[in-house]
Amino acid sequence: MRHAHTIFYSRIYHRNSVYCICGGNRIDYICIVTIFASPANGHARTEMTERDKLPLYEIKESEHDSIEFEMMEMPDFCNRRYNNPFVAHLHGFYQILYFRNGEGCHFVDFKRYPVHGNMLFFISPGQIHYFDRQIRSEGTILHFNESFLSDENSSESVFLKYNMFNAFDTEPFCRLSDADAERFNLLIRHLRQETANRTLFAHRDYLKYLVQLFLIEAQRVGSWNVENLLCPNDTANRLFIRFRQMLENHYTRMHTVKEYAVALNVSSKTLTNCVAESSRSTPLKLINDRIVLEAKRQLFYSDIKVKEIAYLLGFEDPSYFVKFFKRQTGSLPAEFREKSQNG
Repeated sequence: MRHAHTIFYSRIYHRNSVYCICGGNRIDYICIVTIFASPANGHARTEMTERDKLPLYEIKESEHDSIEFEMMEMPDFCNRRYNNPFVAHLHGFYQILYFRNGEGCHFVDFKRYPVHGNMLFFISPGQIHYFDRQIRSEGTILHFNESFLSDENSSESVFLKYNMFNAFDTEPFCRLSDADAERFNLLIRHLRQETANRTLFAHRDYLKYLVQLFLIEAQRVGSWNVENLLCPNDTANRLFIRFRQMLENHYTRMHTVKEYAVALNVSSKTLTNCVAESSRSTPLKLINDRIVLEAKRQLFYSDIKVKEIAYLLGFEDPSYFVKFFKRQTGSLPAEFREKSQNG
């Protein structure tokens, strides 16, 4: 992994789409408007305060590979990165944390999760997370870029991408039995061997298949803390995953159930029934929850003005955003910011 760039929350926004600049790539589903100081010019293009800074980590670039992949071991990862894992940060890649043994806490998007052995955490680009300093861990960390999950013509790939990752409405981890953990240990050994085979035939494809196999195994045997385990062969579950996919990409400009139903070519009633069957929730609640999560991220980790956050999230009238946030959280945006930043 290269040294972290510093990410800066910009006072520039685009009403219909949001960009994250990281290594020249556009990541549509990271809704943090940012500009970072590139190594080339050494400075950002906007005025900033200290609170505007949040570390963004990227996978080191490869001279020849279009896919990017890293594999690291714990606790070496925490030891050699000094304070980085213990400070709130985000990255422009997907991350799997496999704890063979562990204790301590992992914080992901304002929620605290105790760490135990035989746990898998799935962190998406744009999610903000960190560990407490009491973390004790043994395991493996996998980093990979968008190309590993880029086949959105495959229902299985879409299912993995928007069920294990990019699923803000569920907990970002699963547990493994001792017997199943052995299967993942075997996959880790295969991945480690393949990372040394960069010159062999179909190296990139082999790596992608191994990562996908890792995800498929987790989907099959992992113990997820959900009432309803989604099934890609279930019609209602497939529609729900498509809705989650669309929500993650369009929540800054689509705020109503009807808009999503039209885009998915179903009736609002059908969408509501499928979401209820799949998640015990409603489409409107998930839409509102996703908007609130992004608002909280901006309020906590940046000094962007409330009215600019409102515009960023697709509200034409900032006063309506303030009322919306108060209705959803019980606090005004300014109150939430003051309380969260003052600990």
